[in-house]
Amino acid sequence: MSSRRRWAATAATAVLTVGLLTHPGASAAAPPATPAAGAVVAPAAGETALIRFRLPDEAAFHDLVASGADVATRPRSTNGQVMADVVVTSAEFAALTARGAVAVQVIQTEADGARRLAERRGTARAAGADTLQFLQAYWWSSGGRTFLQTQVATSASDDPDVEITVTWTTADGTTGSYPLYRFEDAGEYQYHVQVPQRLPAQPVKVSAVSSLGGQSRVITPAAWPNATPPALPSGYQKDFIDAYLTPTDLRARIQRLGRQYRGLVDVVNLPNKTQGYRRTAAAYLGDPAAAAVVVESVKFGDQGLNGVQVRTVDPGRANRPLGAAYRDRVLTVSLATDAGGKVISTTDDVAAFITARYPQRFTAFVEDGSAGLPMPVAGPARLDDGLRGTEVSRRPWTVQALRIGAVRDGSKVGVLAYSQEHAREWATPLVTMEFAERLLANYRTDPATRELLNSVEVFVIPTVNPDGANYSFNDFNFQRKNLVNHCTGAARDPRLRDQWGVDVNRNYTVGSLFDGYVGGSTNCLSGVYSGTGELSEAESGNVVAFAKAHRNIKYSLNVHSYGGYFMWSPGAYKAAGRVTLPRPSIDESKYFQDSARRIIGAIGAGRGTVTWPAYTGPVADVLYSAAGNSADQLYYDLGIVAWNFEIGNDLWNEQTQQWEGVGFQPPFAEAHAESQEYADGLLELVRIARDSAATG
Repeated sequence: MSSRRRWAATAATAVLTVGLLTHPGASAAAPPATPAAGAVVAPAAGETALIRFRLPDEAAFHDLVASGADVATRPRSTNGQVMADVVVTSAEFAALTARGAVAVQVIQTEADGARRLAERRGTARAAGADTLQFLQAYWWSSGGRTFLQTQVATSASDDPDVEITVTWTTADGTTGSYPLYRFEDAGEYQYHVQVPQRLPAQPVKVSAVSSLGGQSRVITPAAWPNATPPALPSGYQKDFIDAYLTPTDLRARIQRLGRQYRGLVDVVNLPNKTQGYRRTAAAYLGDPAAAAVVVESVKFGDQGLNGVQVRTVDPGRANRPLGAAYRDRVLTVSLATDAGGKVISTTDDVAAFITARYPQRFTAFVEDGSAGLPMPVAGPARLDDGLRGTEVSRRPWTVQALRIGAVRDGSKVGVLAYSQEHAREWATPLVTMEFAERLLANYRTDPATRELLNSVEVFVIPTVNPDGANYSFNDFNFQRKNLVNHCTGAARDPRLRDQWGVDVNRNYTVGSLFDGYVGGSTNCLSGVYSGTGELSEAESGNVVAFAKAHRNIKYSLNVHSYGGYFMWSPGAYKAAGRVTLPRPSIDESKYFQDSARRIIGAIGAGRGTVTWPAYTGPVADVLYSAAGNSADQLYYDLGIVAWNFEIGNDLWNEQTQQWEGVGFQPPFAEAHAESQEYADGLLELVRIARDSAATG
């Protein structure tokens, strides 16, 4: 397949599978070669999986985006082949493969979440050559292997057919080459790039040529990140994570740390209680395949509405009006009849009647496809909130934070680490809790840790979104959002319950959807639904309120997964012209980059994991536009130097010579490794804050 590629990175925004993969404008394309039989198995019926697909062409990717697919991370190209990670059901898998996509890796299945929880328990232009410029050329070694990553920009930015090839040379004269693919964002050309390439040794020279005849200067690639943290002393305590942690586990561990280290830590209750692990109770009255009304409780199911029965009856007499009675937790609707005794009530009649008759107790709406149909005699149906977690508190949740330091009066520079804004990112609170426990456990025995906590205050919010996390652990492991259901009408159908909620990291006020920025949605079923307005959710309000209450916080790091990114502002842009939020100053940009290299070096010190240089930079440049995200809020509104992790770097498979994704809930051995290396990165951030405070 040609390397002539054009991408729209906004497509990588994770959105829900509404009308998935059936975009009417999709054009037929010849399917690529079929993988070996049994290489990738479709999800079982009714199951969901995260799968990496090789797409047949550029049009297929645009159709995928237009259909509203749940694209998990930024698409990439390997040897000119388009790759996209997509959350799909069995039906969606079949639809996508039928359109020519090839599944190349099952990153994660729905069953994996339950199991891991159980483990816890071409054409040249006619005129002249173009000008080429290397934007990046970095090499590194990891696991005894050497990699090179490059970005090259062409002056022929308007020509979508320009092809660029990079040639490398090692010290012994060995040479090789590889193609780059064109990367566009919001319709604007950015550069040509490729995933890191495996080399036999350190490259000493790289150059680039284009299909238009342009040639770059020959340059020497730089080492990446070229920074190492200080060595840890003998006896340094680490590795406090031995299982995935639910919100209930995290709350218990926070309380234990508060008791165990009374002189070093305060447990802080954040001001806004979340909804809790609760939902309204609902039932289908009738048969959704024929005719049905959805009856829903006004209060939450755990408030005495779970188990309430609802039924319709034929009164057996002529000329009877529509009526109802609610006795002994049974709602009985008596249908209207005509002069001949025939039932004449419709689904619309019954839904409107229940809502009007019992406005404080029930609401009802016609199930999609049942409007105007005769209401059947049906029931009894039992109302239920659909929540399966039996060990989870149903009460409103108090989100808690740890305030760590020898001096906790706001006089020291503060660092905030927070995680799990997105519920399905199970490994992220492992990072922040490992980080917190290392600081507390080593304070009395390690002089370097003691010096850090004498100089810096550290604030940790392990789970910003506990309700969504509880739902992810117990009900639907791909849950991204919180549990607040702002949907109305037919969008409240219980079959859509896994699509309800607000994306907490699209609900802030700076660069928001409501101000015209890209990356959020007004569709309540979208994976990036931004809520009813800025800061409409308790979870986002907690982050802002906490930062405002502790104005000594000057640094923050928001821990997400997955993909291996290290990012900062701007995190959003407007579509027309790709106009981002204001860029940091030249000095600030250099500070972000220099500090990033230190933190990336610390992450790599553990097992050699390297965050790619192409994945290091402003969110809007290296990932996608994320309208209304928290890091932009902290940076622009409160003046905090705000970073973002996407932990869970792709892993190199030496056998296949491919990079492979790890997913939101990797096998625990991988999640454990991520907790250790990214906790190292957070410790380096504390050192950066200390150094900055010392130098002013």
